[in-house]
Amino acid sequence: MSALDRLRQALAEVADLERSAAVLLWDEETQMPPGGVEDRANALATLRRLAHERFTAPELGRLLDAAEREVEGMPYDSDDASLVRVVRRDYELDTRIPAELVGEQARASARARPIWQEARRRSDWSMFAPAMATTVELSRRLAESVGYTGHPYDALLKLNEPGITTAQVEGFYAQLRDVIVPLLRELGAVADRVDASVMDRPCDPTIQVGFALETVRALGYDLERGRQDLSAHPFTVSFGPGDVRITTRVGRSFGDSALLSSIHEAGHAMYEQGVSRSLDRTPLCHGASPGVHESQSRLWENLVGRSRPFWEWCFPRLRAAFKEALDGVDAEGFWRAVNRVRPSYIRVDADEVTYNLHTLLRFEIEKELLEGSLDVAVVPRAWNQRVGSYLGLEVPDDAHGALQDIHWCTRLGGFVGYTLGNLIGAQLMEVVRRDVPDLDARLAEGEFRLLLEWLQQHLYRHGRKFTPNELMERVTGQAISAEPWIRYIRSKFRDVYGLARPS
Repeated sequence: MSALDRLRQALAEVADLERSAAVLLWDEETQMPPGGVEDRANALATLRRLAHERFTAPELGRLLDAAEREVEGMPYDSDDASLVRVVRRDYELDTRIPAELVGEQARASARARPIWQEARRRSDWSMFAPAMATTVELSRRLAESVGYTGHPYDALLKLNEPGITTAQVEGFYAQLRDVIVPLLRELGAVADRVDASVMDRPCDPTIQVGFALETVRALGYDLERGRQDLSAHPFTVSFGPGDVRITTRVGRSFGDSALLSSIHEAGHAMYEQGVSRSLDRTPLCHGASPGVHESQSRLWENLVGRSRPFWEWCFPRLRAAFKEALDGVDAEGFWRAVNRVRPSYIRVDADEVTYNLHTLLRFEIEKELLEGSLDVAVVPRAWNQRVGSYLGLEVPDDAHGALQDIHWCTRLGGFVGYTLGNLIGAQLMEVVRRDVPDLDARLAEGEFRLLLEWLQQHLYRHGRKFTPNELMERVTGQAISAEPWIRYIRSKFRDVYGLARPS
C-alpha cells in the first residue's frame, strides 16, 4: 500500500475509537443509570486516551511525512491533499497535548455532568464550583500545552476555530454590541406591538415530540440514518454519516416546546449526514469547526424555523395537532409571537436579537478565568453583574444564571462558536437568496429540498477540508463578517415590530 493508504488505515482506527467514545457519551446522556458515572468516566477516559495516543504516535507522524510527498502537486481542494494538510495541522497541535491530560479531561467531564445536573436542580453554584475549578485548571494546562503568543484563549481558539484569534472575536462582539443595544431600546419602546401570550398556552409534551420529529424529517433529517431522544441539554452526536442522532428537551407550553430545539439539532445532524462518504473514518468527516457547525443549527432554527414563510407552511399543521390550544391565532400572529424580543435569563431561550449578549458574557468570564483575574467562587457574581449591564435583568438564582450550561463540565472556549455560527449562517443565507431568488415561496410551500441540496453542495460535503475563513471565502467571496447578520437582524425585527426602515 502507499503511505497515503496506510495513513488512512491508521486514521480509521482512531475514528473508530472516537466513535465508540461518542456512543458511550450518548448513552450517558440518554439511558445510563445514575450509578454508572464512575465506570463510564473510566471507560471514556481510556478510549479518549487511546485515540489520542494512536493519533500522536511517531509511526503516524512518519506516515504523514511520506504521504505529504505523495500528495505534492495535487489540487489544494482534493480529498487527498486536504486530508494530509488537515491531519498535519491536527497532528502538530495534538502532539503538544499529553495523553494523560486528554484522559483527565474525559474523566473529569464524565464526573462533572451529574454534579452539574444536581447543582442546577438545587440552584447551588457551590456544589459545582469544585468541578468547575477542575475545568479551569485543565483548560489552562491545555492552553499552555498548545501554546500562544497573545491571550491563553488564543490556544483554545486554535483548537476550535482555526484561523480565528481572540482579537478578531473581540472585534466581532464590539460591532454586535454597538448594534444590539440601541436596537433593543428601539424595540422595547414598541414592545406592545407583539402579542406573545400564545406562547404561554399549554401543549401536550407527547404530541409535541412527535410533531417536532415529523417537522425535522420534512426539513431533510434522514431518519434512516438518525433518531431523536430526550436529554437534559439537547445535543447531536455522530457515529459516522450513517448514524447521526439528536436529542431534544420538552416543556409544557408553546414557548418551551420541543420544536425549535429539534430543528436546531437537526441542523447539526443534516450537516453531519451530508459529509461526503469519501471522507468517512478520517478527521475530515466532521463539520469545519464548531462555529461553522453552529451556523447550520442557527440557520435552520432561526433563518428558516423563525421565518414568516416557514410558519405559513407549519402553522396549519401545528393547529391541526393542537386544535383548541391555538383558537383565535393565525400564522402571522404566531410568527410574530415566536420572534418576540424580550431579554431573558436562559441562553437557549433567548431571541435572535439578545442571543449574542449571552455568549458575550460567557466569553468575557472565560477569558478572566483563564488569565486568573476571576476566581471560580465568584463566577455567579460576575455573571449577574453582566446580565444586569447587558440585559437589564436581575438574576433570581444560580439555575437561571451561571449553572444553566453543561459546557463547563468539559472545557472553556466553546461559546464563541455560537456567535460565529450566527454570523456565518446569515452570510451564507445572503448567497443562498442570490442563487435561489424564490426561496421564500418554496419555504412557504414546505419545499426545503433545494435549500438542503445547496448547503450539501457548497458546505456539507467538504467536511473539515477547509478552515472557517477558507470555506466562507470559497462560498461567499469574503472571510467571516458581522455585516450580513446586522443587515438581517435590523431588517427582520423592524418588520416584526412594524417599524419604519431608515431612509
